[in-house]
Amino acid sequence: MAKDLTPVEKAKFVAAKQASRMVEDGMRVGLGTGSTAEWLVRCLGERLREEGLSFRAVPTSHRTAELARELGIEVVSLEEAGWLDLTIDGADEVDGALNLIKGGGAALLHEKIVATASDRMVVIADATKRVETLGAFPLPVEVIPFGWQATKALIEETLVGLDVLGREVELREKGGEPVRTDEGNYVLDLHLNRIGNARQLGLALNQIAGVVENGLFVDICDTLIIGHGDGKVERFELDGAAEVTQFDFLAADNIFTDISD
Repeated sequence: MAKDLTPVEKAKFVAAKQASRMVEDGMRVGLGTGSTAEWLVRCLGERLREEGLSFRAVPTSHRTAELARELGIEVVSLEEAGWLDLTIDGADEVDGALNLIKGGGAALLHEKIVATASDRMVVIADATKRVETLGAFPLPVEVIPFGWQATKALIEETLVGLDVLGREVELREKGGEPVRTDEGNYVLDLHLNRIGNARQLGLALNQIAGVVENGLFVDICDTLIIGHGDGKVERFELDGAAEVTQFDFLAADNIFTDISD
């Protein structure tokens, strides 16, 4: 039940609930990856079941695709969709200019491709993800496995000349093995503490041989929806417009009972 959720879970739920209302019949929609995006998929599954909402979805990961199919959502490839009306995704950090750090779930490449192939990108997050300056969350960089140590060294060398506070770079591992993306690549996490110029950093990283993509999303997000534990939802537009909505917590259907942080 929604009333039994933690404050952070409630915040994610109401942000996703608000964003799910933006999906209309016939749309082609990009679905993000991560715990907040899971709430979105379940909210859309509820709309499909209760309202007969019809849309086609392009998931950004195998995990999201599997959940969408379980809920009866029509899943298609980006090639089949051609172009998307809307992409809704989470973020690890978002600043006042709606620049993002993404990739905590190791899906940054697919997420960036899908987001940039959309007329509009909407980010949903709880209030803890909003920051004044990007960089406290480690910046993910997807690299090919071949020669990844050399790529790591080149990244460390490049960081010396950039406006960042930290320069530690580490290979993301799980169970003693490198984490692999859906494309079979590795992820390097850059512990930068503060990013002074996100645009410059993103461009510099993508010029390094072996780098596939970085987790900085600059000038991609159009709308930010922030949820709060008390049910309040704030919506911010790139042009500065803002609005506030309030949700009351009632008993929720069991499609929401197995979500975890």
